[in-house]
Amino acid sequence: MDYVVENIYLLVIVTLISVLQNAFFAQKVEKEGKAHNTHASAFERVSCANRNCMDAYPTFLAVMWCAGLCLRQAPAAFAGIVYLVVRQKYFVGYMGQTSQSTPGFLFGKRVLFFLLLMCIVGIFNYLLTRYFGSDYKEYVETITNAASALLLIP
Repeated sequence: MDYVVENIYLLVIVTLISVLQNAFFAQKVEKEGKAHNTHASAFERVSCANRNCMDAYPTFLAVMWCAGLCLRQAPAAFAGIVYLVVRQKYFVGYMGQTSQSTPGFLFGKRVLFFLLLMCIVGIFNYLLTRYFGSDYKEYVETITNAASALLLIP
């Protein structure tokens, strides 16, 4: 049991933080909904931002968990935290003007792409090990650890 938890605890922490963020977004929508009579456009923006974030949420969870399980949890969890920060920036930017949300949206796509690449590389390495006996996991882990820091470059 400890071995399993040791290999996923960072992913679990990021997942729980993302749940708290979703609760924050829902609270913002509820708050704007109560003031719906006076600020209809504000409610529409907050509601749309929440809906957009929720549309990408299953994809984020799937690629983060796959990347963490198939390759390495630390870079996947780091990318997950970066994605949550970017999603917060997107949400807050969308509440102001929709054009302010574009940088957060684009950066979020880059983080999701990085996680997807981690998944593909992890699965490819597993297949190489299984069918050809070649294990490149150590090299790949070094590259992903270094590449995860590149996510911080705008």
